Amino acid sequence: MTGEQAGDMRALIEQIAKALVDEPEQVAVEVVEEDGGTVLELKVAPSDVGKVIGKQGRTARAMRTLLGAASMKLHKRYSLEILE
Repeated sequence: MTGEQAGDMRALIEQIAKALVDEPEQVAVEVVEEDGGTVLELKVAPSDVGKVIGKQGRTARAMRTLLGAASMKLHKRYSLEILE
């Protein structure tokens, strides 16, 4: 896998999160390589955590679904962690 692909996934999650929150300047996504895959760690302002998780986790689940679909195309495992 190239660093460019991880950057694309990072940009995807970052853009989605920025569209959802009240403080887009506080959105940060870090790429962490782990055994068996890549973890994208999403950090937002404390007041925006609920917005990126959504009711009953629906928004977070949708973001993970998009990430999973893109992962299949790239033949690489990505996962999303929302940090509080």
